[in-house]
Amino acid sequence: MAFAVSEHLQAILRNLPHKPGCYLMKDAEGTIIYIGKAVDLHNRVRSYFDNSVTDPKTLRLREEIAHIDFIVLPNEIAALHTEYHLIREHQPRYNVRFKDDKRYPYIAVRWAQDFPRVEITRRMEQDGSRYFGPYTSAWSVRETLDVLRRAFPYLTCDREITGKDERACLYYDIKLCNAPCIGKVSREEYRANLQGLMDFLSGHSDAIIRKLRDEMNAAAEALQFERAAALRDRLKALERVVERQKVVLPADADQDVIAFAQEKKDTCVQVLFIRGGRLIGREHFLLDGADETESAEILRQFLLQFYENAAQLPEEVLLPEEAAESELLEQWLRSKRGKKVTLSVPKRGAKAELVRIALENAQETLAMLRAQWASDTNKQTEALAELQSALNLPTPPNRIECFDVSTLQGTATVASRVVFVKGVPRKAEYRKFNIKTVTTIGEPNDFQAMREALTRRFQRYADAISGELGVQQVGKKGEDDTWRLLPDLLIVDGGKGQLSVAIEVLKQFHLFGQVPVCALAKQEEELFVPSQAHAILLPRRSQALYLVQRIRDEAHRFAITANRQQRAKKGVASRLESIRGIGAAKRKALLKAFDMDIDKIRAASIEELMQVKGITRRLAEQIKANL
Repeated sequence: MAFAVSEHLQAILRNLPHKPGCYLMKDAEGTIIYIGKAVDLHNRVRSYFDNSVTDPKTLRLREEIAHIDFIVLPNEIAALHTEYHLIREHQPRYNVRFKDDKRYPYIAVRWAQDFPRVEITRRMEQDGSRYFGPYTSAWSVRETLDVLRRAFPYLTCDREITGKDERACLYYDIKLCNAPCIGKVSREEYRANLQGLMDFLSGHSDAIIRKLRDEMNAAAEALQFERAAALRDRLKALERVVERQKVVLPADADQDVIAFAQEKKDTCVQVLFIRGGRLIGREHFLLDGADETESAEILRQFLLQFYENAAQLPEEVLLPEEAAESELLEQWLRSKRGKKVTLSVPKRGAKAELVRIALENAQETLAMLRAQWASDTNKQTEALAELQSALNLPTPPNRIECFDVSTLQGTATVASRVVFVKGVPRKAEYRKFNIKTVTTIGEPNDFQAMREALTRRFQRYADAISGELGVQQVGKKGEDDTWRLLPDLLIVDGGKGQLSVAIEVLKQFHLFGQVPVCALAKQEEELFVPSQAHAILLPRRSQALYLVQRIRDEAHRFAITANRQQRAKKGVASRLESIRGIGAAKRKALLKAFDMDIDKIRAASIEELMQVKGITRRLAEQIKANL
């Protein structure tokens, strides 16, 4: 039976241009459900509605298409690039895309600086820095740098490097910095050391190790035993890393090896990184929307999304089969690298064995993750059932919101809201509230801060509901959703006082009785609920207790982070706390005397500073010297 295309779509299909570009397919609600690119928009988009289509995913897709937008672009390479950015922005459910859309961590060497710092970052910018990655785990990046810093000491402080400082910091004493601040190494020597670090991260370890060994032997022969010992320690650190790197190909080979495994709706891609013939690392990536998608298209989408953000491109990429539009991908990769990049499908020999190893790793990783997910899901289900029973809730608390307040002696007070759905954090819905009604310096008022945060949260719920009724429209659709959904359980961090505040706010918005609420006290992990005089103690080893602890800790972490950011903006934490002799009491007194304004403290004379209780002339002089 022929597929019936609506008159609206027929009009669009008739008028599509015979030009390269991207197309955006939308459902009846206007949501983008698929994004593609074409060398000829007219022919490509019409092919979806051909009666010869048998692909199940395409058949389901076209049933939902209500409208099609398109963007004409100058060539197919531009269309490929635009397709990536549109998919990343809109996350259409029918497209293959990274499951975790966070920005992956990179190692950044800030080469544009005279004395470059080495940092972990999640954003690559055109700022002259050298980048290495992406990595899937920030923990593995830190572990790598911990080892390499022993071989290539580098700066982590924010000092202005003049070479004339009186003394170096602790990192010089423990041999993790070569102290350019006191002139121990020159700019050229420091940068040469960092060049060695970058070469090593690029996989060219053999030449570096040979050079270090020659320098160590030369220092020993010259009776420079301290330098020889330092070089020996650096050499040992690098050799420990190299020992874990397996030699798999001739020494001049730079390749990435890619394979993927699928089970039901889960897809795991494994990438092996080979540099200088050594297997220097591996990373795995999970994909969404890849079920019922041809292998060639999965590879095309992965290559596009992975190499758009890759810091370095190899000369060859080994694949288990040919990717869709492989010639176009090679052109695109060549334009990014500035040199030829080959996509190869080896059939025999060492390269084919590497693809087999990548496939085996993908299968093992996916099996491990699925077992972990099954275990976690069972525990989360158990935790929610236990919590429902303990708190006498009508349904399992699938959506839990938790609020916490963080402040430093009444300064930069911030409340946090974290959201857990079915026991899993939903970080996209985390929110912070910069508290405006608590202004007394040095006298924190957690109750008032909690009242303000909860009031603002449920006011946004009321506004969102009013918008649905046509009275008022607040914010974008996606932003409204996080306020429109009421929690199955509201948790406030604290005791009976915080619980009373929460009850008052819920009553104010006529939600008391509709939104279950409890307070979690830190000391004994007690749960206070409105209907009971005595606290509820969850069993020490129960999954319910582990869940509420995890939620409370996440709210606490998020609040503290926001508070620190606020204090850093005001210059309070980074300036006053670093001055020797200025403790909590004196800091509080200074802030109170100068209206929480660091600029006023900086501009004050020594005599004005001395008028603050506890500030002696010596301390006033230190303040002036440090601010």
